[in-house]
Parts: sequence; C-alpha cells; structure tokens
Amino acid sequence: METPPIRFYYRGHVHEVQNAPTTRTLLQHLREDLHCTGTKEGCAEGDCGACTVVVAELDADQNVQMRAINSCIQLLPSLDGKAIFSVEDLQAADQRLHPVQQAMLECHGSQCGFCTPGFLMSMWALYLQHTANQTIPTRDEIDAALSGNLCRCTGYRPIIDACERMFSYEQPEFNQNTLKHTLLDLQRDSSLHYQHEDQQFHAPLTLDELAELREAHPDARILAGSTDIGLWVTRQFRHLPHLLYIGRVQELQRIDHHDGDYLYIGAGVLLNPAFEALCQYYPDLHELHQRFASHPIRNSGTLGGNIANGSPIGDSMPALICLNARIVLRKGSVERDMPLEDFYLAYQKNALQPGEFVQGLRVPREQPGLQFHTYKLAKRYNQDISAVCAAFSVVLDAEQQVSHVRIAFGGMAATPIRARHTEQFLLGKKWEDKTIAVAVSTLRDEFQPLSDMRASADYRRTAAANLLRRFYLHTHPNHALATHELNVFEFARTTTQGVQP
Repeated sequence: METPPIRFYYRGHVHEVQNAPTTRTLLQHLREDLHCTGTKEGCAEGDCGACTVVVAELDADQNVQMRAINSCIQLLPSLDGKAIFSVEDLQAADQRLHPVQQAMLECHGSQCGFCTPGFLMSMWALYLQHTANQTIPTRDEIDAALSGNLCRCTGYRPIIDACERMFSYEQPEFNQNTLKHTLLDLQRDSSLHYQHEDQQFHAPLTLDELAELREAHPDARILAGSTDIGLWVTRQFRHLPHLLYIGRVQELQRIDHHDGDYLYIGAGVLLNPAFEALCQYYPDLHELHQRFASHPIRNSGTLGGNIANGSPIGDSMPALICLNARIVLRKGSVERDMPLEDFYLAYQKNALQPGEFVQGLRVPREQPGLQFHTYKLAKRYNQDISAVCAAFSVVLDAEQQVSHVRIAFGGMAATPIRARHTEQFLLGKKWEDKTIAVAVSTLRDEFQPLSDMRASADYRRTAAANLLRRFYLHTHPNHALATHELNVFEFARTTTQGVQP
C-alpha cells in the first residue's frame, strides 16, 4: 500500500518525504538528506542546543505559534503540516546579516562557532516574540531563552549582551500572514498513516480516533513531544515498529480553567503553557517551571508525557501529587480517574490497562489555607536532572495545628512517592520547632534511596530532611522567612537586581 508523504515547509517551499524511517530525526534529515549543515549535532539527546531550530504550527485558533526546539530528538513524521526554520533562513531581504547575527558578531559572542547556530535560533525565537509584542526581554527572559544552549568556550556574557543589542537594529520584515496561509494549505483533512518497511506511524486528528487506534494497537508506543522517545532512538537505538502520535489531537491540547473546582490540562499540552496555567493558582511553581529541563525541551515535551513516563526523578510529579492532582485515563469510550500517586505501581510500572492512555490531569484550583512550596536540588540551576525534588503542602487550623499535610518526593524511591509516615506523625501536631525536630528525624528514616552519579543515598536522606526544615521556615506561623532568604539564587537576583556578578 502506498503511504502518503510527510510534508513540511522549509526554505521557501514544501518538502515531501516518502521513504524515510518513522524514527528518522529532523536533524538527520536536514544534514544528511537536505545537506543543510548549519544546524549542528552535539549531544544528540536534547541537552546542548547545537541543533536548535524553530518550528511553526497552527494552534486551535489557527494562530501561528513559533517555538525553538531540539531537532536532534524530533522524529520527522511528527513535523508533518508544520514549518521549519534553521540558521540558513537567517538573513535580511538584501542579504545582510540578520540583527541576531549582527549583534552576535559585534558583541564577540562566538569563538569556535560550533554552538553558535543553535544560540542564534534560540535568539531568533526570542526576537520574533518580542518584536511582535514591541517589548524588550528582561535579563531573566533572556536567561530562560538560552537555558537550552551550552557554550564551552565563549562564555555567556557576550551572548547575553548580543541578546540585548539585537533589538537596536532595523527590524527585517517577517510576514506571518504568508506563513499562516502556507500552514493552512499543509493541513490534512484526515489522519496521517505513514509507513516505512515494517514501521508504522499513526497521527489521528480526534480523541475518538485515538481511542479506537489505541484499543486496536495496545502495543503501539504513544508519542507526544519525543523528549524521551527521541533518546531511545538516538542513544539506545531501539526499534520502534509502531508509533501513535497524539500531537494533532486538539482535544488533548485543551486547558480548562472552569472544569468544576479543578484546572484541567490535556495530556498533549506542552510543558510551558501547562506550567503557566498551574502558576496562575500556585505561583510557587514558577521556579520549578524555569528549572524544568530547558526552554526548547519545554517547547516540545508535554506534561502528560512526563506524568505517563513516571520517572522516579520526574520533576512534575511530586508537586502535582502534593496538590492532590488526579489523572484522567481513557479506554475506548470509557473514562476513569484516580489520585496521581496511585498511578505509579513500581519502577516503570503504572496502572494503565491494555488499550488505555492518559487523557489529562485535574489539579484542584482553590484549596483554602493551603501553604505550598516545592524545591529542586541539582548540580546546575538550569537544565539538570534532580538529585532530590520535594513538594510540601500544609493547612494549619486556628490553633496552629496541622489539619492537612502532604509531602512528596522524586529521587527518593523507585517511583515518585509520598512520605506517609512523616505525614501521619505531623497530622494534628502543633506546627512548631519541637514538632519539626521529630519530623525531620522521622523523614530521614522513611526512605532507603539509591546512590548514583547525581547523589549518594546519605546525601538524599539528609537533603530531604533539611528541605522539610526549609519548608517549616518558609511557613513559620509567627516569623516565616521570605523566599529570597531561603534560596541562594533568589538572594543573588534580589541583591544584584539582575546584574551578573
């Protein structure tokens, strides 16, 4: 049976790809098939940013959304119907350097040059966003935009200088209306079923079609942002015979602020908008949002994928468990939900039945009196895997006694897990120094974590206990300390007012 081609817009015209494996990456196609070698391969796992490109697609309202992503882990069929921009596209109409290139040149932001194309594409995405809004990014926004790009020889100061200077030049025209019409022409009226030898790739358009395909092919691998599965291809060289891509199912892209008392986030919602929605109700999640992987990874990965993956070091789960989130599952036409912590049964094992998939997440919007904080410990501030990720929530009654408490950790066990013994001890106790002293000791003995390259078991036990003490200082009934008094990064930002030391 003849398979329809993969179609995407690149460098002025629509490309059609007919005979590529379903697991071929965009980076491989750009460099090896189209011979556009400006985009570099560094780590091939979404960490270094040398392969950064910008992808454009239409959202549910038919508006153009442009995002910097890592091309090294994006599977080619998932880009069907989208537009791709690489460093080769960066030039003004009269062949002059683009402002992001000119600024990088004048600020001496490149030495060996290998990482430079990736930096330029992250800068271009930032440039487009702010020129469209007629704004200038703050230093924090620049840092966030560059969080997925690593430089080993130039240093970041001149690159940050270039990000600030690039807005001072004459702006070249970028016609989003033309791009929108091109993307509209690329849209399919039906789902994509692409085949290559023994590999299949399904991209359904509706939730009902996804449910039908999932029941018919329970062994198919569900693909969302490819931030995990991409590494199975590039690092583990796995053979993936059947992929079920959820990125075109609009029902899974839904964020509903009016779903009863819950915030509903569909399984296909990208990490950046998902965290932005959560931060509206729980502002303390802002730091976790910024420190969760990198900006390009958050532009590709989904919150539903992070939850379904169930990694014991996944950063979203402790916070969501602590907030009493419920996961929504679907099989055929039947939906069910459960507390998120009950979804994880053992290491890499969950409660999904054959033919079932994650449809979304419900997070309580209003929890009167709830004090909530989350903390991440890692060797780097940005783009690093947690050694320990902790979340705490507590409600105190009029007598300053604990009427509700939830404590959840990542990195302390084979799954994201609650500290139930410590919770049980704290319940009904007065929220005071002597209570916390015993609770800290209880928490130290509650888990038997592993030692690995990120941290030793003893470090994890000690850190987890100290984070409980930190939460207590954050929520002390009489003299709670402010965030900048408990967080060295916030302290530095507050005292330097954003100036790099």
